[in-house]
Amino acid sequence: MKTQSLAAEWAPRVLSVLRIVAALLFMEHGTQKLFGFPASANPAPAFLTLLWFAAVLEVVGGILLVLGLFTRPVAFVLSGQMAFAYFWAHAPRNVFPVLNGGDAAILFCFVFLYFSVAGGGTWSLDHLRRRGTGRRV
Repeated sequence: MKTQSLAAEWAPRVLSVLRIVAALLFMEHGTQKLFGFPASANPAPAFLTLLWFAAVLEVVGGILLVLGLFTRPVAFVLSGQMAFAYFWAHAPRNVFPVLNGGDAAILFCFVFLYFSVAGGGTWSLDHLRRRGTGRRV
C-alpha cells in the first residue's frame, strides 16, 4: 500500500519533470534552426518556409510546454507536427526509424500525445490557473 500512495503522490510531479525535459530538448531543435544555437552545419531556413514554421512551433511550443501553459492544446499541435515531420522528412529515407533518423520524431510525437491527454502535471502554470476551480489539470 505504501508503494501505491508514493506513486499517487509523485506521479503528477514526475509528469511535470518529463514535460519540462522533453520541452527543453524539443526547443533546442527550434533554436538550432532559427538562431544557430547550438551550432549546426545546416543553414537557417528561409523566412516563411515550412521548415521556418516548424522551427517557430518548436521554439514557441517548447517555451509554452516548459512553463506548462496551455499544455494540452500545445502538446496536441506539436504531436501532429512530429507525425507530419516523420512521414514527410524521415519515412521516405528508410522504413526503419533508427536508419531514417526519425526515432526522435516518433518519440516526441507520442510523448506530446500523452501530454495532450494527461496535462502538464503539478508543476505547471495550467495547474496554478485551475487550482481554485476544482477542474482537472
